[in-house]
Amino acid sequence: MSSDAGPATPERAPVQEPPARTRGRLSPAKAIERFGLVAAWAVVIAVFGALRPDTFMTSANFSTILGSQAVLVVLTLGVTVVLTTGDYDLSIGGTLSLSAMLIAVLNAKHGWPIGAAVAVALAAGAAVGAVNGMFVLVFGVDSFIVTLGTGTVLQGIVLWISNSTTISGVSNTLVDAVVGSSLLGVPVAFYYGLALCVLLWYLFEYTTLGRRMLFVGRGRRVSRLSGIDVRRVRWGALVATGVISAFAGVLYAGTTGGADSTSGASFLLPAFAAAFLGATTIVPGRFNPWGTIVAVYFLVTGITGLTILGVQSYVQQLFYGGALVLAVALSQYPRRKELRDAEAG
Repeated sequence: MSSDAGPATPERAPVQEPPARTRGRLSPAKAIERFGLVAAWAVVIAVFGALRPDTFMTSANFSTILGSQAVLVVLTLGVTVVLTTGDYDLSIGGTLSLSAMLIAVLNAKHGWPIGAAVAVALAAGAAVGAVNGMFVLVFGVDSFIVTLGTGTVLQGIVLWISNSTTISGVSNTLVDAVVGSSLLGVPVAFYYGLALCVLLWYLFEYTTLGRRMLFVGRGRRVSRLSGIDVRRVRWGALVATGVISAFAGVLYAGTTGGADSTSGASFLLPAFAAAFLGATTIVPGRFNPWGTIVAVYFLVTGITGLTILGVQSYVQQLFYGGALVLAVALSQYPRRKELRDAEAG
């Protein structure tokens, strides 16, 4: 039984609007709505810079902020893909852990070439996405439930293949490719996330597939009546998210030189917090890559500033959790405004 018989549930995701290639002149209110988070990010930098100019306002600190978050940026961009089509993927943390652990086990323990190990890790991510799609679209199970379950299964697999241990010794070829060099003073890892952001931006703004994904996220019934293969689009989004999550695992293995069995769990909450917060900026009401980038670094800048001020580590969880709740609430505003305008009209 297929689960695309009805439209996407309005409360589960921000409204998805077709991309506008030509935008008119922005009113002050629209400009604030679109770039308010960017301004807030600038304010956060200014505040922490004033409080700790000797440690926060340094090139080394900003280089660390930009370069150390490549894994989170890539993982959040992967979440953005599946959220765009109106589904969830809570297995991203498990996929990241599985990918990193496969590389560590195959390369460090069994001597596989690093290229082959990376290929297996990416293929595993695609397989996870395909399995998620099968349960969601063939058996009609809600994506939230399916991916919550598969994420737990993946965590068990990671514990099994690693014997619940941390494995190090990943090839320096991968480590050097991820953190071994810099460009313009910023670690090259930052540019992997930036390149993926540009790729997804082009996909959503300038391709037929991207427009179909946006329409499916807005309304599955209307999309199907318009001739869009809703099942294929949703399934493809789940597979793409699996592959991107696995790529985040590759970056994690390259960043740390190994893998641990619980690595992915810590990224789940920040990824969803940043994805929903990103839907409130640049293109408000729609999951968008540039908004995602801004949201990730806004959150990370705040966490870094609080850490420099000596705030206890538990504040990080409060910060991310509060950001997620606030972001989801704000991301629903365009939907509510659209419904009010429709009723008024």
